[in-house]
Amino acid sequence: MNQLDALKQYTTVVADTGDFKQLGQFKPQDATTNPSLILKAVQKADYQPLLTSTVSRFKGRALDEIMDRLLVRFGCEILSIVPGRVSTEVDARLSFDANDTYTRGERIVELYQAEGVHIDRVLIKVAATWEGIQAAERLERRGIHTNLTLLFSFCQAVACGQARVQLISPFVGRIYDWYKKSAGAAWDEAAMAGANDPGVKSVREIYNHYKHFGINTEVMGASFRNVGQITALAGCDLLTISPELLAQLAASDAPLARTLDAGAAKALGLPAVNFDEAGFRHALNQDAMATEKLAEGIRAFAADAVKLEQLMLAA
Repeated sequence: MNQLDALKQYTTVVADTGDFKQLGQFKPQDATTNPSLILKAVQKADYQPLLTSTVSRFKGRALDEIMDRLLVRFGCEILSIVPGRVSTEVDARLSFDANDTYTRGERIVELYQAEGVHIDRVLIKVAATWEGIQAAERLERRGIHTNLTLLFSFCQAVACGQARVQLISPFVGRIYDWYKKSAGAAWDEAAMAGANDPGVKSVREIYNHYKHFGINTEVMGASFRNVGQITALAGCDLLTISPELLAQLAASDAPLARTLDAGAAKALGLPAVNFDEAGFRHALNQDAMATEKLAEGIRAFAADAVKLEQLMLAA
């Protein structure tokens, strides 16, 4: 059994890509996208017709509507391949506007429904700012399930659990990047690998908290830099993995064992933690890594949304 098949015994495997033509060979349950992945895909010859046909069909509509229709078009193609769910992201430029995030999330789901897609097959991706979490809570009450992304800190995860969101995506690789850069020449790659990787440790802390306190929000590790980060989180509810790393897992027959376990988490002596808005903002502010990576992630996704708009205008 290769490592990918072994991982699937413990964890739901999700493909992290906008390149849906790569999906079939890995047989993931779900798929996730983001503006950067869609931007990358539409610049390939295989996907340019999707961009041009969508823009042509809805020419004259507001640019933000055409953007959402393009995202949904990709999502529908992905859902024709994967048996589970697709995550589609709300424009990152709305990350600090709870009302507009809620409205855009609602519209994206309505566009999917107009294409015959059941609401349970879509996750609306929202940045895990305080405003994003409040918007997600409203969407969940409306029956629209959410995936809280750009999640780097324990306080973000706790607030998401309080809001009863469907799923969170803690970013393993970007946490690793920050600590590696911060350490500079003092970074010891071997000593900080596997279970000691700071991104892996963050997800383990969140997973154990959720399972210990019976929080139903799913934990989906994301943003991996190497296979070791993935195998160190075997047993996590879900892991969203790039096609490149999926291929590495499929090519390896090294043994793979479960590392995260809900039963073991229940037996831990963990303190109860809750956050109101002031407490959340203070805790996030105290975490330099999470503050910097959240801001950086929003800026990057917003910039790629602008580039995608420019491609649509030129189409």
